[in-house]
Amino acid sequence: MPTSILRLADIDRTAVESLLARHGLSLTLVADGEAIPGSFWGDDEAGIIGHTVYARGDTPVHSVLHEAGHLIVLPPQRRGGVHTDATDSIEEEDAACYLQIVLGDVLPGVGRERLMADMDAWGYTFRLGSACAWFEHDAENAKTWLIERGLLNPAGEPV
Repeated sequence: MPTSILRLADIDRTAVESLLARHGLSLTLVADGEAIPGSFWGDDEAGIIGHTVYARGDTPVHSVLHEAGHLIVLPPQRRGGVHTDATDSIEEEDAACYLQIVLGDVLPGVGRERLMADMDAWGYTFRLGSACAWFEHDAENAKTWLIERGLLNPAGEPV
Protein backbone atom coordinates (compact mmCIF):
# COMPACT_ATOMS: atom_id res chain seq x y z
CA MET A 1 0.00 0.00 0.00
CA PRO A 2 1.31 3.49 -0.84
CA THR A 3 2.58 5.60 2.03
CA SER A 4 0.71 8.68 0.85
CA ILE A 5 -2.35 9.38 -1.21
CA LEU A 6 -1.73 10.41 -4.82
CA ARG A 7 -2.51 14.12 -5.30
CA LEU A 8 -3.46 16.10 -8.39
CA ALA A 9 -0.07 17.86 -8.33
CA ASP A 10 1.61 14.42 -8.57
CA ILE A 11 0.18 13.59 -12.00
CA ASP A 12 -0.25 15.18 -15.43
CA ARG A 13 -3.09 17.65 -14.94
CA THR A 14 -3.63 17.96 -18.69
CA ALA A 15 -4.57 14.26 -18.79
CA VAL A 16 -7.25 14.95 -16.17
CA GLU A 17 -8.50 17.98 -18.10
CA SER A 18 -8.66 15.93 -21.30
CA LEU A 19 -10.55 13.11 -19.56
CA LEU A 20 -13.10 15.52 -18.13
CA ALA A 21 -13.47 17.37 -21.44
CA ARG A 22 -14.45 14.09 -23.16
CA HIS A 23 -17.48 14.08 -20.87
CA GLY A 24 -18.37 17.75 -21.29
CA LEU A 25 -16.77 18.73 -17.97
CA SER A 26 -14.01 21.10 -17.00
CA LEU A 27 -11.43 21.24 -14.22
CA THR A 28 -10.88 24.52 -12.38
CA LEU A 29 -7.85 24.80 -10.13
CA VAL A 30 -8.16 26.65 -6.86
CA ALA A 31 -5.14 28.34 -5.26
CA ASP A 32 -3.33 26.44 -2.54
CA GLY A 33 -4.90 27.05 0.83
CA GLU A 34 -8.15 28.43 -0.60
CA ALA A 35 -11.53 26.80 0.04
CA ILE A 36 -12.64 24.51 -2.78
CA PRO A 37 -16.04 25.55 -4.14
CA GLY A 38 -18.68 22.83 -4.14
CA SER A 39 -16.69 20.50 -1.88
CA PHE A 40 -18.96 18.18 0.09
CA TRP A 41 -16.20 17.11 2.50
CA GLY A 42 -14.21 20.36 2.66
CA ASP A 43 -10.46 20.48 3.31
CA ASP A 44 -8.59 19.28 0.21
CA GLU A 45 -11.50 17.32 -1.31
CA ALA A 46 -12.73 18.09 -4.84
CA GLY A 47 -15.91 20.05 -5.40
CA ILE A 48 -18.55 20.14 -8.12
CA ILE A 49 -20.78 22.89 -9.39
CA GLY A 50 -22.60 22.46 -12.67
CA HIS A 51 -20.24 21.04 -15.29
CA THR A 52 -17.10 21.95 -13.33
CA VAL A 53 -14.89 19.96 -10.99
CA TYR A 54 -12.90 22.16 -8.59
CA ALA A 55 -9.63 21.04 -7.04
CA ARG A 56 -6.28 22.19 -5.68
CA GLY A 57 -2.87 20.66 -6.23
CA ASP A 58 -3.22 18.83 -2.91
CA THR A 59 -6.60 17.34 -3.81
CA PRO A 60 -6.49 13.52 -3.92
CA VAL A 61 -6.78 12.10 -7.44
CA HIS A 62 -9.45 9.67 -6.21
CA SER A 63 -11.51 12.65 -5.02
CA VAL A 64 -11.27 14.39 -8.39
CA LEU A 65 -12.35 11.20 -10.17
CA HIS A 66 -15.15 10.49 -7.71
CA GLU A 67 -16.69 13.92 -8.06
CA ALA A 68 -16.22 13.83 -11.83
CA GLY A 69 -17.86 10.40 -11.78
CA HIS A 70 -20.90 11.89 -10.08
CA LEU A 71 -21.29 14.38 -12.91
CA ILE A 72 -20.56 11.82 -15.64
CA VAL A 73 -23.27 9.43 -14.44
CA LEU A 74 -25.86 12.21 -14.51
CA PRO A 75 -27.66 13.01 -17.75
CA PRO A 76 -26.14 16.25 -19.13
CA GLN A 77 -29.41 18.14 -18.57
CA ARG A 78 -29.19 17.45 -14.80
CA ARG A 79 -25.57 18.54 -14.41
CA GLY A 80 -26.29 22.26 -14.57
CA GLY A 81 -28.28 22.11 -11.34
CA VAL A 82 -25.59 20.32 -9.33
CA HIS A 83 -23.97 22.17 -6.46
CA THR A 84 -21.84 20.22 -3.97
CA ASP A 85 -24.07 17.13 -3.62
CA ALA A 86 -24.74 15.32 -6.88
CA THR A 87 -27.06 12.52 -5.90
CA ASP A 88 -29.36 11.00 -3.37
CA SER A 89 -29.42 7.68 -5.24
CA ILE A 90 -27.53 4.61 -4.03
CA GLU A 91 -27.32 3.40 -7.63
CA GLU A 92 -25.67 6.62 -8.79
CA GLU A 93 -23.28 6.61 -5.80
CA ASP A 94 -22.24 3.03 -6.56
CA ALA A 95 -21.83 3.92 -10.25
CA ALA A 96 -19.66 6.94 -9.37
CA CYS A 97 -17.44 4.73 -7.16
CA TYR A 98 -17.11 2.08 -9.87
CA LEU A 99 -16.45 4.66 -12.58
CA GLN A 100 -13.75 6.45 -10.60
CA ILE A 101 -11.86 3.16 -10.29
CA VAL A 102 -12.14 2.44 -14.02
CA LEU A 103 -11.13 6.00 -14.90
CA GLY A 104 -7.97 5.56 -12.83
CA ASP A 105 -6.70 3.34 -15.66
CA VAL A 106 -7.15 6.18 -18.16
CA LEU A 107 -4.73 8.48 -16.33
CA PRO A 108 -1.00 7.89 -16.83
CA GLY A 109 0.73 7.04 -13.58
CA VAL A 110 -2.49 6.26 -11.71
CA GLY A 111 -4.24 2.96 -12.50
CA ARG A 112 -7.08 1.23 -10.71
CA GLU A 113 -4.88 -0.57 -8.17
CA ARG A 114 -3.37 2.69 -6.91
CA LEU A 115 -6.75 4.40 -6.93
CA MET A 116 -8.35 1.62 -4.85
CA ALA A 117 -5.45 1.65 -2.37
CA ASP A 118 -5.89 5.41 -1.98
CA MET A 119 -9.65 4.99 -1.53
CA ASP A 120 -8.97 2.52 1.28
CA ALA A 121 -6.35 4.81 2.86
CA TRP A 122 -8.82 7.72 2.74
CA GLY A 123 -11.48 5.70 4.49
CA TYR A 124 -14.02 4.61 1.90
CA THR A 125 -16.01 1.77 3.41
CA PHE A 126 -17.42 -1.14 1.48
CA ARG A 127 -19.35 -4.19 2.64
CA LEU A 128 -16.48 -6.51 1.75
CA GLY A 129 -13.86 -4.43 3.57
CA SER A 130 -11.93 -2.83 0.71
CA ALA A 131 -12.46 -1.03 -2.56
CA CYS A 132 -10.77 -3.89 -4.41
CA ALA A 133 -12.95 -6.59 -2.84
CA TRP A 134 -16.08 -4.54 -3.58
CA PHE A 135 -14.99 -3.82 -7.16
CA GLU A 136 -14.10 -7.43 -7.94
CA HIS A 137 -16.87 -9.27 -6.06
CA ASP A 138 -19.81 -7.00 -5.22
CA ALA A 139 -20.10 -4.26 -7.83
CA GLU A 140 -21.77 -6.04 -10.72
CA ASN A 141 -24.89 -3.88 -10.29
CA ALA A 142 -22.80 -0.71 -10.68
CA LYS A 143 -21.02 -2.09 -13.74
CA THR A 144 -24.32 -3.11 -15.32
CA TRP A 145 -25.82 0.31 -14.54
CA LEU A 146 -22.90 2.02 -16.31
CA ILE A 147 -23.06 -0.32 -19.32
CA GLU A 148 -26.83 0.20 -19.69
CA ARG A 149 -26.25 3.96 -19.85
CA GLY A 150 -23.46 3.69 -22.42
CA LEU A 151 -20.70 4.86 -20.07
CA LEU A 152 -18.84 1.52 -20.16
CA ASN A 153 -18.60 -1.05 -22.93
CA PRO A 154 -19.52 -4.69 -22.15
CA ALA A 155 -15.89 -5.38 -21.21
CA GLY A 156 -16.18 -2.72 -18.49
CA GLU A 157 -13.97 -0.14 -20.21
CA PRO A 158 -14.87 3.56 -20.46
CA VAL A 159 -16.61 4.53 -23.68
